[in-house]
This record gives sequence, C-alpha cells and structure tokens, in this order.
Amino acid sequence: MEHRFYKLEIFVPEDYFAAVRQALWSVDAGHIGEYDRCLSWSRVNSCWRPLEGADPFEGIPGELSQEQELKIEVCCRGERLRETLAAVKEAHPYEEPVINVLPLMGTGL
Repeated sequence: MEHRFYKLEIFVPEDYFAAVRQALWSVDAGHIGEYDRCLSWSRVNSCWRPLEGADPFEGIPGELSQEQELKIEVCCRGERLRETLAAVKEAHPYEEPVINVLPLMGTGL
C-alpha cells in the first residue's frame, strides 16, 4: 500500500551530515505545509560488525565497531520516496546506509 507521507530515519557520520541534508533538500524532503527544509538530528551511539566480503566505510570485517553518528529524521511525500532514497544514497558514504522508512498514518501535514 502506498502511503501519502513517510518519515525517514537516516544514520550518517557527522562529517557527511551537510551533504545528506543538502541531498534531502534538493528533492524537497522536509516540506511541511508552508515550511520547507524541516528536519531534526541527534547524536546516537551505533555498533556494527562488517562481515567477510564487506567494504566498510569504517571498521574491519569480522570486528565489532562502535562510533557516534547522527540520526536525521525527516518527512517526505509518498510520490517522492524513491527519488528521496536515491538522493540520500548518492550523498551517503556507507556501502549499506541505514535508512528506516516509516509510513505515517496520521500527521499534521
């Protein structure tokens, strides 16, 4: 089922925040009513273990990594979801970016 609005949660190294934010704005993510460029971010602690065959941005295959990242939260319209995900992936440094896509059932949009 296609939803009208989605919330994206994007985990990114702090050094790439500006590039990902600009990518989001370039496809009008964060447009809410008479406002645009609406998004939030916060610091989070993350861990991961690259598996054999991975080409990690940070870390060594087989070893547990822990780093601080930023979590970006932004809304996007359903008809722009694919375009928005493509823009984020282009600006994001990770081989496998963590982008959670949550359908919004009710919103002030």
